[in-house]
Amino acid sequence: MNPEAPPLDNVGWLARSLAAVWHPCTQMRHHAAKGEDALPLIPICRGEGAWLYDFEGNRYLDGISSWWVNLFGHANPRINAALKSQLETLEHVMLAGFTHPPAVELAERLRALTDGVLGHAFYASDGASATEIALKMSFHYWKNRGKTQKNRFLCLSGGYHGETAGALGVTDVALFREAYAPLTRAAAIVPCPDARLASANETAADVARRAAQSLEARLAAESGSIAAFILEPLVQGAAGMVMYDPEYLRLARALCNRYQVHLICDEIAVGCGRTGTFFAHEQADIRPDLLCLSKGISGGYLPLSIVLCRDEIFQGFYDEAIVRGFLHSHSYTGNPLACRAALATLDIFAQDDVLNANRDRAHKLHAAFAPVFRHEKVRHPRQRGMILAFDVIRDDPAFPRRFYRAALENALLARPLGNTIYLMPPYILDDAEIAHLGNAVYKALTAAIT
Repeated sequence: MNPEAPPLDNVGWLARSLAAVWHPCTQMRHHAAKGEDALPLIPICRGEGAWLYDFEGNRYLDGISSWWVNLFGHANPRINAALKSQLETLEHVMLAGFTHPPAVELAERLRALTDGVLGHAFYASDGASATEIALKMSFHYWKNRGKTQKNRFLCLSGGYHGETAGALGVTDVALFREAYAPLTRAAAIVPCPDARLASANETAADVARRAAQSLEARLAAESGSIAAFILEPLVQGAAGMVMYDPEYLRLARALCNRYQVHLICDEIAVGCGRTGTFFAHEQADIRPDLLCLSKGISGGYLPLSIVLCRDEIFQGFYDEAIVRGFLHSHSYTGNPLACRAALATLDIFAQDDVLNANRDRAHKLHAAFAPVFRHEKVRHPRQRGMILAFDVIRDDPAFPRRFYRAALENALLARPLGNTIYLMPPYILDDAEIAHLGNAVYKALTAAIT
């Protein structure tokens, strides 16, 4: 096949992709299968706004923001303009011994968004790297303080923090954890405050307080060896959009203070306005010790992750000895193009009053999904800001693939997490697109369960 004359149709690009590309989190045989075992592979030609277009002119509403990254639509003209301008100035320079305006400006603006509590931005490329950095920072901080025994970590049941070896150590999703268990150092696990666990007489806050009691017992017994407690604030993504009450964050913050354990908030998926506030932890009126950001921070344009920390942690590394410095690096750390995309993304938040606009949009999404939430096979409908989810009563391993195919047939990209259907759309949907989202999900659900 001549790469200089690529086929310009779906079939041609599909064949080339299957022959050359190893797709992530995918059993590649499913892409080659037929019937209900098949997992469609869609060649995308271009994106515009909330829509993706294939080579035959079919379009799909991007209901999951292309794995939770695209906040303001594909080919956003303002982010495009910022990147074009940056391309004419500086595409990349190493951040060891050098610096540049986009990296400085982004760090300053993120510090301001945390009211000055979290700063000293450490840049990397992806969410799992941010997790690794935060874990290493916590461990190394305690080591520099002479507390070398504080070298273990604590996480929530069902928590997901990435798929590198270190991140898998604090991930409790069996699909990811078990395959590579011999390569990881597993963290201790405490119960998740999943609001779905509430009994008939309990509220979500009651479940949060009950789970916090288990956290307190663990910290009381083992805090001398625990460096940090890591969690996804308010919504555990890969576990199936598990949602819980902010009361748990308030109690966890107080307990980590009492037992001298760092609190790491992994806001890789839930940050940047997804839950209704710019940072999810703000809904509990707390700040963590370390904050991980990625995904939406660059508007879905370029790989970028950031770890912010309290001044006390940064000062724990400030020394003449290199060995007491933070020993971690990435070749593309603080890439100017990625930082400029992030700055343009923050500009849109400020200029368009996005958080307030999203509150109205979230109400409209909830209304559009009322028929879905009333479906006889739907349980635990839930929403936190611009994240909607529900569980489907279906003991059928092929159901997720059937739903995925049916959604595509109804011009929607929606990728289930097992029997959990979720939506995390871009922040630009108009009323017609919101209606399409609700209608397409209802039709796909009906088709997939019959």
